Amino acid sequence: MASALAAVRAGQADHDELRLLTKHLLAVLAAKAPGSAVEVRVPPYAVAQCVPGTRHTRGNPPAVVEVDAATWVALATGDLEWQEAERSGRLRASGERSDLSSLLPLLEP
Repeated sequence: MASALAAVRAGQADHDELRLLTKHLLAVLAAKAPGSAVEVRVPPYAVAQCVPGTRHTRGNPPAVVEVDAATWVALATGDLEWQEAERSGRLRASGERSDLSSLLPLLEP
């Protein structure tokens, strides 16, 4: 994982490294905040549900976060702050509990 993270930080990650790191960090988030109130989408690599609360079974969940893989890795590792990602348009979050900034970073920068 360290080599994949180094490659992402250097802007030299290949598709497989980015997918691996994205899925791993989403799994860490889901373990840290288990639940299904928020759906975190990182297309085309993965989707994870997290945060306790309202449960949904069909359609869009009550809260959705959508972000590209490089931005997700930067958020999860502390290389980028949530508010900056939102301000710059690299992150879209909607619905109650969609602000995950209190859960990040998952890894220290």
